[in-house]
Amino acid sequence: MRNEEFQGTIGDTWRESTPWWPPEPHPPVGAPNVLLIVLDDVGYGQLGCFGSDIATPNIDRLANEGLRFSNFHTTALCSPSRSCLLTGRNHHRNGMARVADLALGYPGYYGRIPKRNGFLSEILNEHGYASYAVGKWHLTPEDETHMAAPRDTWPLARGFQRWYGFHGGETHQFVPALYHDNHSVRPPRDVAAGYHLSADLADRAIEYLGDLRAVDDLQRFFMYFGTGACHSPHHAPQEWIDKYRGQFDCGWDVWRDKTFARQLAMGILPAHAKLTSRPPWVPEWSSLHPKDQAVAARFMECFAAFLSYTDDQIGRLIAFLETLGELDDTAIILVSDNGASSEGGMRGSINDARLWNGMPAGRKELRERIDELGGPNAHNNYPWGWTMAGNTPFQRWKREVHEGGIADPCIVRAPGHIPASMAGSIRQQFTHAVDVLPTVLDLVGIPAPEMLGEVHQSTIDGVSFAPLLDADGAEVHTTQYFEMLGCRAIYHEGWKAVTFKPPGAMYDDGLDPNAPFADDSWELYNKREDFTECNDLAAQEPARLAAMIDLWWSEARRNDVLPLDNRPLAALLNPRPRRAAQRNTFRFFPFQSPVPETVAPNVRGRDHTITATVTISEQSAAEGVVIALGSVLGGFSMFLVGGRLCYTHNLVGKDITTIRAVDGIVPGPHQLRFTYRGTPEFSGTLELAVDETTVAQGDIALFTPAQFSITGGGLTCGYEVGPAVSPDYVAPHRATFTIHEVVIELFGEEHVDPIAQYLAIMSEQ
Repeated sequence: MRNEEFQGTIGDTWRESTPWWPPEPHPPVGAPNVLLIVLDDVGYGQLGCFGSDIATPNIDRLANEGLRFSNFHTTALCSPSRSCLLTGRNHHRNGMARVADLALGYPGYYGRIPKRNGFLSEILNEHGYASYAVGKWHLTPEDETHMAAPRDTWPLARGFQRWYGFHGGETHQFVPALYHDNHSVRPPRDVAAGYHLSADLADRAIEYLGDLRAVDDLQRFFMYFGTGACHSPHHAPQEWIDKYRGQFDCGWDVWRDKTFARQLAMGILPAHAKLTSRPPWVPEWSSLHPKDQAVAARFMECFAAFLSYTDDQIGRLIAFLETLGELDDTAIILVSDNGASSEGGMRGSINDARLWNGMPAGRKELRERIDELGGPNAHNNYPWGWTMAGNTPFQRWKREVHEGGIADPCIVRAPGHIPASMAGSIRQQFTHAVDVLPTVLDLVGIPAPEMLGEVHQSTIDGVSFAPLLDADGAEVHTTQYFEMLGCRAIYHEGWKAVTFKPPGAMYDDGLDPNAPFADDSWELYNKREDFTECNDLAAQEPARLAAMIDLWWSEARRNDVLPLDNRPLAALLNPRPRRAAQRNTFRFFPFQSPVPETVAPNVRGRDHTITATVTISEQSAAEGVVIALGSVLGGFSMFLVGGRLCYTHNLVGKDITTIRAVDGIVPGPHQLRFTYRGTPEFSGTLELAVDETTVAQGDIALFTPAQFSITGGGLTCGYEVGPAVSPDYVAPHRATFTIHEVVIELFGEEHVDPIAQYLAIMSEQ
């Protein structure tokens, strides 16, 4: 109900009264629909229209019919960049200095965006827009993504009327952990039926717009469309991977040179731009063994297929706007959230959980499993040689504030605001993610609000770049600070000062992560003459550098950046208080929604029992999962196959240990129990019992020490999300017997590996 004074009259009866209705909100005449597309981990040089040879024809079409902003910037990390896009405020002012899962007890690091920083969806709703979110969210702390959690940071609490997508930094692309509005849901199809998340998201976006137009053919809409592509895992349909067979056999050094040449020829880069050198920690392609070159090329084939397939789904959404006759009534902005990701490491990763548990795949295993890459049984992420190439022509990458981490593609298609004669043009003025919201407000024709609901709004940091749409004019955003995990930079009127701060011994760069911040070495670049940061002028211009560093500190104090902290484990050693009390006994009931691993009982390296109270029917042999956590990439499952009780422990997809009862369970009520007894070295014994009678035993050399699976569907009772933890069945393997309850009891001290937790969180951004 809108809070407006009644403007009719109220008499004693209807004869003396005049009714009045508050007017419905409407946007200004001629206001466009708005579609904001956010790609994930797509580097500066990975789209066709930014110089790549990866096929992205639908995105390229947007560029050819609109403008490319070749000097657009983000924050270097996912959640912070998304907070900037949706609020127009700098990421520290959003409390999103890093990601919600690495929150600290300081205002810039709380991990929750305050109400005073209104979302674009909330603003547009006030003017009669319908607002929809489809795809990745990642603006909610991971321990608040379950069904018992508050919803105040979920999309529907921040102005979106409908949402279909996923929480967190990533999800399995063939079997995603999905949410619909405020509850979790299973994918509508399985892998065998050709399911892939990119297509599902396009289906849902089209459905939402179709639902709107079935009822109202005039209401304007705002759609926030966040793809899973191209964050790992780089999953794609096999036929799309096959299209790229052999295309990257030249290697990352040659591919990078060719991409740079295309960028110069296209005018993406200034004519004077130079290609930065390959860093010493990235091996020269020619130094790799031919078999390792084949593996590395396949990693890139999977990435390219993932991007092209997702481009095809974006094309379906664009085609539907054409079917509605509204493509030219829709302002479309497409960006990536940060530079290309290096989380695959030097060789690439077939399962990121392997890295967290200290068991990375070696060359031999990668060679043997090359044909699994891109499919549902892998969690593949390419080696950082391709990261370097993906960020052509810049140095460094995601998480860091040299241009490789913060320079990203930006495309704007806005008919009526971009003259036809300028279609396909390139703008090289500095712009930033915080500029997107004020630009959209300019295109819609509404001012930034002083109040939203009953909440006073903070000042917007971004500057509208709408004046650059119809004229190649002066730069509108002239000063911008950057900070990510201790890395710092400041842009001011064509100059940039930057310093790299390692969060740990990630590369062989000789830097000490524990050195005082005052000892950090700053670099200085004249961006208008040195677009790619090749010529460090710090020694030649010490006075300018000192002034730039002072400006950084001034901006940092104004934007809640302080205190600086690059310690990887600080947030995990001093965690935010949780609402749920610590306990050692957990009860679960059949067919409940998945419980994320972060809030599930931590059985890793800890004695525990699983006790299920069940009833087996008089009919055929019982089948189904009792309780499971994880996926084919790692986890555990207690289940029945052919009426026999079984337990599988899947060590990060590498080693699978299964114990099985010999005989089936007779019909009737039963108590099924699993017991794990471990050692300090994480070895132990496994035991299964039916009604106190031991039916199977075994030893396990190594119980998962750190985390089961990054893309697992969480803990489930009576079914499994999949792909299945155990090779003995196919998910969901829904229970055909009655489960009354399942109780997990934990004994001894909880084991937590903060280093593994940090690696897990950072690999998901």
